[in-house]
Amino acid sequence: MRFTKHLSVAAVAVATVLTIGASADAKTFRYATTGDILGLDPHANNEGPTNAMKANIYGQMLHRKPDLTLEPELAVSWERVNDTTWRFKLREGVTFHNGNAFNADDVVFSFNRQKTSPSMSFALSTLEDLKKIDDFTVEVVTKGPDPILLLNMPNFYIVDKEYMEANNAVEVTDVAGSTNFANLNANGTGPFKLVEWVQDNRIVLEPFDKYWNKANMVSNVTKAIFTPIPNNATRVAALLSGEIDLMYPVPLQDIPRLDADPNVSVLQGPELRTIFLGFDQWRDESLDMPGSGKNPFKDVRVRKAFAHAIDTKAIQRVVMRGASTPTGLMVAPGINGFQEDMNKPYAFNPDESKKLLAEAGYPNGFPVTLDCPNDRYVNDEAICTAVVPMLERVGIKVTLNAQTKSLHFNKIGKPEGNNTSFFMLGWTPGSYDSYNPLQNLLTMDGEGAGAWNCGRYSNPEVEKLTAQIVTEVDEAKRNELIRQAFKIHQDDVGHIPLHQQALAWGISDKTVAEVWQRPFNDVDLRYVTMK
Repeated sequence: MRFTKHLSVAAVAVATVLTIGASADAKTFRYATTGDILGLDPHANNEGPTNAMKANIYGQMLHRKPDLTLEPELAVSWERVNDTTWRFKLREGVTFHNGNAFNADDVVFSFNRQKTSPSMSFALSTLEDLKKIDDFTVEVVTKGPDPILLLNMPNFYIVDKEYMEANNAVEVTDVAGSTNFANLNANGTGPFKLVEWVQDNRIVLEPFDKYWNKANMVSNVTKAIFTPIPNNATRVAALLSGEIDLMYPVPLQDIPRLDADPNVSVLQGPELRTIFLGFDQWRDESLDMPGSGKNPFKDVRVRKAFAHAIDTKAIQRVVMRGASTPTGLMVAPGINGFQEDMNKPYAFNPDESKKLLAEAGYPNGFPVTLDCPNDRYVNDEAICTAVVPMLERVGIKVTLNAQTKSLHFNKIGKPEGNNTSFFMLGWTPGSYDSYNPLQNLLTMDGEGAGAWNCGRYSNPEVEKLTAQIVTEVDEAKRNELIRQAFKIHQDDVGHIPLHQQALAWGISDKTVAEVWQRPFNDVDLRYVTMK
């Protein structure tokens, strides 16, 4: 298939999938993005590229197709027994990559293991229990009526109980870059198996010969080689020279160049990821102001001052070269609960910022460190670099700390106790529902809450509303509760949403026949075919 230039996600989603039989010839697919995965443990490190790699190797109860609908995977059917009980029939005849047979014991073990993960327990937090009925039936008991149970099932990864226990890998170590067994090795039921992982160099996968759905596989890939290439120019050069077949993201300044090349296509579309800034709102003393006894970010006037100091339109125009959509919400259009009329960025008004800072007792500003990744989001470091002078213009003394994503996520996240005052993060709700960011980013109470609430924002009313949202099955009532929660958070300036970035993939027309670009910016090897 010859790619259409600037093919949208919508066009891809409705395209007819080419059913191409596996070729006897070797079909090696080589692809690259900005950084390595954070680990192979499917129950640790909730991060986009890492989750995408997990999903190629590990089976889930349900799988999300390119058109974003759900299909059976390790669960073949399910039924609601009553308001809080669901029964799932499991697929028979499935084997793990090491040859062990899959059954209900693996599902129960995986449930108990994933529930202990600081970052991945969100997908199971609405579940009271999961128990075995027989070897291929499990029963799920929820804490109340659960409108998002099925939406979370693609985030529930199944591991081999026998294998994990034999290798002392029962416990989850949720630290980016951990060198424990589960993070360095993989044994799933997915369509591809791990051959080799040389950290920060390459991951090599091959099709699993005994994959349960092998007969219906669209992909004809016989080997997949993933390579992290942080440098933008190097990544572009690798695509143009034929060293790799696909790379993402395409540096925005290089889109016209690649688009004009007869051997390359640029695939573009919207992403459901929201890029935002957050503040430390829990410490009594800022990490950047030792001995002062003050944390300016506990004052809403200071948070408002920061919001009004940042020119999101300038970031869109200059840094993102138009390839972003400024936003006023923590969710993107397309996410359940999105409120169109509330999607207005904070007004750019430096004079108002100075006034608010003076009212809060900081007429001369204060020092702060901005923690930022430099290899995770589109132009992440460049965005932070642009924010620095905007804040300095209103008197804030900013030190930029930009580093690779594994160090960044450990620093601002739970491994280092949210060791940050001011930070950048991006979020795509894995369930495509607003409860996901409310749970992970905007609350601290309840099981699975606050996994990436790095500034520990918490408002009692938001906490109360979120607890209602999780069990409300009436869509209109649920959307109104979501609206109220987002309005409170917006008034609090709990975070500063910046934009939704656009997807841009560079693809070799010489070697790639078909690839599906989904709005969560991942490469699902099931749907890659080579020429």
